[in-house]
Amino acid sequence: MSNPDALFSPYRLNALNLPNRVVMAPMTRSFSPGGVPTDAVAAYYRRRAENGVGLIITEGTGIARPAALNEPDLPRFHGDVALAGWKKVVDEVHAAGGRIMPQLWHVGQKRSKAAADWAPPVPYESPSGLSGAGELVGHPMSEADIADTIDAFAQAAVDAERLGFDGIELHGAHGYLINQFFLEHLNQRNDRYGGSTLLERSRFAIEILKAIRSVVTPGFPVILRLSQWKPTDIQARLAETPQALERWLNAFADAGTDAFHLSQPKFWEPAFPEFDGELNLAGWAKKLTGITAITVGSVGLSTDVYQSFAGKSAQAVALDGLLARLERGEFDLVAVGRPLLQDPAWLNKIRQRRFDQIADFTPEALATLS
Repeated sequence: MSNPDALFSPYRLNALNLPNRVVMAPMTRSFSPGGVPTDAVAAYYRRRAENGVGLIITEGTGIARPAALNEPDLPRFHGDVALAGWKKVVDEVHAAGGRIMPQLWHVGQKRSKAAADWAPPVPYESPSGLSGAGELVGHPMSEADIADTIDAFAQAAVDAERLGFDGIELHGAHGYLINQFFLEHLNQRNDRYGGSTLLERSRFAIEILKAIRSVVTPGFPVILRLSQWKPTDIQARLAETPQALERWLNAFADAGTDAFHLSQPKFWEPAFPEFDGELNLAGWAKKLTGITAITVGSVGLSTDVYQSFAGKSAQAVALDGLLARLERGEFDLVAVGRPLLQDPAWLNKIRQRRFDQIADFTPEALATLS
């Protein structure tokens, strides 16, 4: 492997100083009974901080809406008991010298295959209540529902800062609620939260960002996670051209996001091969906006996460291509998922050049909090 020193240079994100460029990507674990993070969850995150991860972004956590989550043991980010659990997580990570942000989440109408027999206490809600096939499967959100949801995201951000978190990330990717508003076939609204253009359908996300920025301190970092592809089409694009992407991302930058976390299955795949043969989505975001860009997608592994969800192992691979892109300044931070799930000491092994000790990813790691 090439010299990995580029991963270990410091970085400043708004008022937050990061010791290196590695971010633990958010990964759903479902180990919080009744939505409350346990001591085992706190220890799980602490182990990554002890091993030098620059920034930890937690698994998705549900805001205060009755149908925000689609499994019973996903963590909530509201209520005294759940927030006390998260306070313990923050304290453990900080005691180990780490930095941590919660990912704030609402699943919309996206069901969980892992908990198909479970349902929230009220119907799932989404922009128009539609499935990908155009069937009415949930509750179309009223403007009052939308206003309450925006308030719930803002309150979660306030609670995160009060508990001592180092920032927050909004989950606007992967077919969940914020992303559903972006998608024309799922957002058929005729009010100000719908529209024929991507920018019009982005009002919901923009208002969430503005609401959060109005209630947290100016130096508190806010990250927005985005993806281009649709759940039913991995090759789809929300923004069809770099020009459309520029208009879209700058609308979020103007609303107050400090960084974009650009999700794609494999970080090395170009976002717009017909315009530039190499830049991935994070590379384009950095080029078009100039603000912090986080790349993610099969870092250190040979296959994407969907192969792992299908029960297949992934071979550990060298980081040479990633390091070259980072050294060129194509993006600023690197989010790592499965390697850190498999081995909390992954980054220390990279730092210490113990490359021969880095294991392949096995799907059994998904079943534990190692």
